[in-house]
Amino acid sequence: MATNWLPFASYNLWLQFAPAIGQEHLHCDMKRGFAKARNKEPQVKALLEQDSIPQQIGILAQRGVYEFHQNTDLLHQLGGVQQIAEILQLSQKSLEIQERVISILKNYRDNPILVGKNIIQLSRGDEGYPEPILIREGNYLFKFYAAIDCIFSLTDDTLHILDFKTGKSNFDLRQGYIYLLAASYLYPQRQAIAIFYNLENGKWSEPISATSETLKCFQIELTLIAKRHQKDLSRYRARTAEFSQIFPPNPGVMCSFCSFNSICKFSPCEVAA
Repeated sequence: MATNWLPFASYNLWLQFAPAIGQEHLHCDMKRGFAKARNKEPQVKALLEQDSIPQQIGILAQRGVYEFHQNTDLLHQLGGVQQIAEILQLSQKSLEIQERVISILKNYRDNPILVGKNIIQLSRGDEGYPEPILIREGNYLFKFYAAIDCIFSLTDDTLHILDFKTGKSNFDLRQGYIYLLAASYLYPQRQAIAIFYNLENGKWSEPISATSETLKCFQIELTLIAKRHQKDLSRYRARTAEFSQIFPPNPGVMCSFCSFNSICKFSPCEVAA
């Protein structure tokens, strides 16, 4: 018997609707259209399967931390970083990726922030979508996805929801609250805080905590996002010719970094077929 389909929401989907503060001018809703409405088209699917350089670095950095904690002896061995690099098959990556990931591995070896902590969950970074959390807001039921990098606890039993970052992007507080909402469902009897850590520059965010009232507000916001996204998908399926009206483009400088610039007719970077 077929599984009933349900609408969904996640931080990633929210980001595709509303970018982080200060990044509004770089936002393009058409990217959401390609990724979520036209994702089964062969050309679009092929592009979605190709991780960008920042995505590859983020995944490899997460995997490196994971591998260090599969064998913590490597944190103390002279060739530990090189052994992790071989596990990650870094030699098959571009020079830029190799250099940045090696630097991240050395940074973590010198400051292994998870050593001595009670690690409850540590993601490899390449597992794909996590199991969804079913949320009912009023009479509306949807799937909530929250891919958490790491959960650990200290002596006071508080859960620390840790998200690893790479690159120069600022921390988005919304993501922290989304993780706390997930924790309220996954660990309803535990207090939790969310925190970000940049594996490249060693910077921590301030810890983020939330009341039940705040989390309820974020749940309502996710509900609205799930509804709006589903409405857009339904409109597109009924009128595929109106793709650019349903998912309006915002051509500009960021087109150079967009995964879909080779097939988007609005991009100044479009590659002729």
